[in-house]
Amino acid sequence: MGTSLAFHIVFAMLGVGLPLMLLIVEGMGLRSGNQEWMRLARRWSTAFAVLFAVGAVSGTVLSFELGLLWPGFMGFAGGIIGLPFSMEGFAFFIEAIFLGLYLYGWERLPARVHWLCALPLAVSGGASAWFVTTANAWMNSPSGFRLVNGRVTDVHPLQAIFNPGTGIETTHTMISAYVATGFAVAAVYAIGILRGRPGGLYRKGLLVGMIVGSIGTPLSVITGDLNARWVADNQPAKLAAMEGVFKTESGAPLRIGGLPDLQSRETKYAIEIPAGLSFLAYGNPSATVRGLDSFPPGTTPDPRPVHLAFDIMVAIGFALLGLAAWFFIALWRKRSVPEGRLLLWAIGASGFLSFVAMEAGWMVTEIGRQPWIIYGVVRTAAAITPAPGLVLSFIVSTIIYILLAVVCAGLLLHQAAITRKGVEPEVHEEPV
Repeated sequence: MGTSLAFHIVFAMLGVGLPLMLLIVEGMGLRSGNQEWMRLARRWSTAFAVLFAVGAVSGTVLSFELGLLWPGFMGFAGGIIGLPFSMEGFAFFIEAIFLGLYLYGWERLPARVHWLCALPLAVSGGASAWFVTTANAWMNSPSGFRLVNGRVTDVHPLQAIFNPGTGIETTHTMISAYVATGFAVAAVYAIGILRGRPGGLYRKGLLVGMIVGSIGTPLSVITGDLNARWVADNQPAKLAAMEGVFKTESGAPLRIGGLPDLQSRETKYAIEIPAGLSFLAYGNPSATVRGLDSFPPGTTPDPRPVHLAFDIMVAIGFALLGLAAWFFIALWRKRSVPEGRLLLWAIGASGFLSFVAMEAGWMVTEIGRQPWIIYGVVRTAAAITPAPGLVLSFIVSTIIYILLAVVCAGLLLHQAAITRKGVEPEVHEEPV
């Protein structure tokens, strides 16, 4: 399941961000009449079709895995969070319908109508991710039901969707999707310029990607901080694992880096900022932060992967923030899209790093909740299938994902080669 999620989340996040960018570039083309904007929209729509198809396959695998690998979870939670999964299905079908209209409507629809088809595409793509994220938020903050003698009663699906964790988790996830997509697109055009493909089209693609990614980055940092504060109040064991806190401390330091050692019960080699964690988590430098040792044995996550993933996510987030500042300072000084090689290399790396941060964030969310699959209610061990032979299924599914990734990359590279040779279909020039 972890491998499937790690693979699928890439396509899910691009499915949120790319439709917004299609709206932007085609809208710029209609407004300005500059055909380079329209060529960008053409290229991105073709790439999005490939990504959508692969994402649909991996998403379907995930839906089967929920039932096959987690019968205890679905038996308990199916009647509570079935609604958001159903709504996600509706959003997916709407997205598929308007993607078809968008792809096949270039020469068949009036220009402005075609552009407007990207609007429901963007809304439904975002809604699909939002509904799934609400289910995960419910797993972190279960509500909308009562337990009577171990049985689920008095179910309120809307209360489950709008649980206490929904607002901050969905907001942070959605913003992070735009950040990752923006920097991924910018990285493609930065690398293109480095490989000697200058021109207005590459500069426009780089600029739009950097604008989307740079606007989202500070918002992602802010919502990430709010999310961590929510964790401090509602999942203190996860906070302790994230920050490598083994012993309860007043005025707890903020530990940057370091390796949690389960034997010595301390985080070694970390850079410590006195009272930093107490201030960031509770707004009080003297506040008490519970350590992992204060919880009953067997009720806390392993701090080693959680702390490492959290540090990676935070470090990349602030690196992207610095990159955004660097780019726009250079843009302001030159009054044109900067093309310094060092800056372009940094932008090229940002596309990969932004998705590393996304993956690390989900690791913090999922591993940090352990040993609970539904926090404080159902343990992971009670929810997983007892069926044997899962190793073989894991190997086969992993091979399939590798093949899908290779095919997807090959199709995207092939399409890019075709468009560079100038054989892409001509853009209609119907008056707006």
